[in-house]
Amino acid sequence: MIEDKNQQRTELSQLGEFGLIDHLSKNFEVKQQSTIKTIGDDAAVLEFENKRVVVTTDFLVEGVHFDLSYMPLKHLGYKAVIVNLSDVYAMNAEATQVTVSIAVSNRFPLEAIEELYAGIQTACKLYNVDLVGGDTTSSTSGLIISVTAIGQVEKGNEVYRDGAKPNDLLVVTGDLGGAYLGLQVLEREKEVFKVNPNNQPDLDAYTYIIERQLKPEARKDIIKLLQDLDVKPTSMIDISDGLSSEILHLCKHSKVGCDLYENKLPLDPQVISTCEEFNLDSTTIALNGGEDYELLMTISQEDFPKIKANPNLTVIGFITEENAGAHLVTRADQKIKLTAQGWNSFDKD
Repeated sequence: MIEDKNQQRTELSQLGEFGLIDHLSKNFEVKQQSTIKTIGDDAAVLEFENKRVVVTTDFLVEGVHFDLSYMPLKHLGYKAVIVNLSDVYAMNAEATQVTVSIAVSNRFPLEAIEELYAGIQTACKLYNVDLVGGDTTSSTSGLIISVTAIGQVEKGNEVYRDGAKPNDLLVVTGDLGGAYLGLQVLEREKEVFKVNPNNQPDLDAYTYIIERQLKPEARKDIIKLLQDLDVKPTSMIDISDGLSSEILHLCKHSKVGCDLYENKLPLDPQVISTCEEFNLDSTTIALNGGEDYELLMTISQEDFPKIKANPNLTVIGFITEENAGAHLVTRADQKIKLTAQGWNSFDKD
């Protein structure tokens, strides 16, 4: 949290908009056959033959979605790409291209934007996607990032939110709650730093949950895993706004209910210990934390033998008729109506 005061600073005005675009994009390599024309013309040209194209867009706004007092710019660039790729994978699709647009105030020098784009480039390389366009402009309110992700999927293989059927299994990837708790640790250390700027936080006990917040990963591996297992989910959504919120989205679009079992929620040991430290209920955090970027899906019971031994997938409940409603079944075997209390960017503090 201590800034190097002797860093080189190149004003963005020295390059201009097009010079900045050329400078930031020069090291990006084309990896996808579907990328015909990339940055440098009026528009990118993509060719997908007979496949269906999926497109998704997200904004990240300074002060709303990220805090640069503890979010390194390289991590931010990486995360900005990842949160969009997660939406592509939630359609059972392969991510292929991204566009990145930024609005930036004059407090950011070229070196800072280079760090941001280094993270973007790392994400593109690791997830095998091409940067094919975007825009840059000035901002009077800090840093704003908009990423659009493009993907492809064979016709008939796409998975929507509206395909869940009664008796389908409710399945989640990975574990839950880590990103939210990582944010709580970072916010706590920020307050300590305000009081004593010379204090250096010891975060060794929180490495996993902090990484879940600052450098999340999208579940590209799950799409290949499902293909290898010959399992096509009946519905799917990514967990960006909290498990309970996403379950209710699936139920609403599919016109079904569900029973979610508290004792089946996958929790990392670091999540459990940090909940105890902060005096938080781990179930509440798993249900409402958000930013985990895991995949929530429904799977036909006929496919259960194919997934039951896989450590990446956890059955956490099952789908019911719509009139039964959506419920959490507690460890005491009591049913509680499921409510959405996850992230809402329009909530007032």
